[in-house]
Amino acid sequence: MEQLLGPWPLRFSRLPMFPLFDLAHYTASVLSLREQRGAVEVSYQSPIACWFSAMLYCFGGSILSSLMMGEPPVAFLANTTSVLLASLVWYLIFYSPHDLAYCCSAFLPIRLMVAGMKEVTRTWKITGGIAHAHSHYKNAWLVMIAVGWARGAGGGLISNFEQLVRGVWKPETNELLKMSYPVKISLIGSVLFTMQHASYLPIEKHNLMFFYTIFLVVTKVAMMLTLCSTSPFAPLERTLAYILFGWQPADSRGKSEAKVPHNGASSADRTIGGETSDSSRKRHSKKTE
Repeated sequence: MEQLLGPWPLRFSRLPMFPLFDLAHYTASVLSLREQRGAVEVSYQSPIACWFSAMLYCFGGSILSSLMMGEPPVAFLANTTSVLLASLVWYLIFYSPHDLAYCCSAFLPIRLMVAGMKEVTRTWKITGGIAHAHSHYKNAWLVMIAVGWARGAGGGLISNFEQLVRGVWKPETNELLKMSYPVKISLIGSVLFTMQHASYLPIEKHNLMFFYTIFLVVTKVAMMLTLCSTSPFAPLERTLAYILFGWQPADSRGKSEAKVPHNGASSADRTIGGETSDSSRKRHSKKTE
C-alpha cells in the first residue's frame, strides 16, 4: 500500500488545521446555525444568545469531551485566537451588510469546498480525542471510542442544549433517538481509529486517516449535490436491525384498550351512564309522590 500511495497519506496526516481548515469548520458550523428556524430572529433579539449558540456549534466537541474527561468545559476559551476567529465568522454571517458574507458562503461551489474541509477537521478531531483519552486511560478502548465520538460529533450530540439557548425545546430531536449522518460516521470513525490505536486493525494510522477522510469528503459532497438527506448506511442499518433485533412488533394497543363504539362512548361509560339515569328516575318518582 505504501508503494501504491507513495508519501501522500503521510503528508496528508501532517496537514495543519489552523487557520484554513479551522476557518472552514467555523464557517460551515455558523452557516448551519444561521439556517435553523428562528435563528435570525434570535440574532436580533439577543446577540449574546446567538453568539453562545454559535460557539456551541463550533466548539461543541471540545466542550463535550472535556465534560466526559472531568475537565473544565470552558477550556476552549483559552485558545483566544480560535475563539476570536469563530466570533468573526459568526458576526459576518449574521450581521454583514445586505447579507453579503452569508450569500457568498452559501454559494454552492464555496459551500462544497467549505463542507469538504470541515470533514477533514472531523478526522483530526476524532484522532485527537482518542489520543487524549488514551493519555488518561491506558488501553480503555470504550473510553477512547466515547471521547473520540464526542470530539468528532459534539455539536450534534449537544444540539438539545444548544436549542435551549435559543429558547427551543425539542426532546424528540435527541441524536441518540435518531442519529444524523455526521453523528453516525463519527461513531464509526471513532471505532476504527480506536481499533487501529489498539493494534486490532492492521493498517497504519496515516493510511486510515487518508482513506477515512476521502470517504467523508466524497460522501458529503455527493449528498449535497444530490440534495439527499438519507444516510448512505440506511440499507445496511435495516439489514442489521432485521438480523440482530428481528421484526418490529405489531401495535397491540387495540388488545389492551377497551373497544370504543361509533358514538364515542365505551361500554363502561354506558354502564355508568345507565346507573346514573336509573338513580335519577327513582329520585324524581319519590319527589312526585
